[in-house]
Amino acid sequence: MAEHLFHLTANWPGLRNDVGTIEAGNLKTTVSIPPEMDGPGVGTNPDEMLLGAAATCYIITLAAMMERSKLEKEALTMESVGVVDVTNGVITYKKIIHKPQIVLKSDATEREKALAQRLAEKAETSCMISRALQGNVEIELEATVTK
Repeated sequence: MAEHLFHLTANWPGLRNDVGTIEAGNLKTTVSIPPEMDGPGVGTNPDEMLLGAAATCYIITLAAMMERSKLEKEALTMESVGVVDVTNGVITYKKIIHKPQIVLKSDATEREKALAQRLAEKAETSCMISRALQGNVEIELEATVTK
């Protein structure tokens, strides 16, 4: 069994509405509570970082699956939305919606379009971040495949 260790250091010099920093490999940024939650909105925040982790894991997984399937593309882009619910003062990361847009080569067949759709769906269940969130955060997929 192989294990990969990732390390992060955090510094939080003040109280709730202060600004801190995190560093993990190439990730070096300021962090604070977002303005939507009555924070200063400086740098990024845990909500954006969770969304970013889920989105980048998904799109990298999808690209790798397309490569292994020898499915050529013109473009692969995505928008993702994180839905955070606040009920009775309890903040819950409720849902992530991934909206990948796969543009295949202009000569792509209907079979290749169907394969791209299947891979888009499979990537969501294959991504390690999606699996880590499973049972806690709903992940929805709205894939678009064109040529």
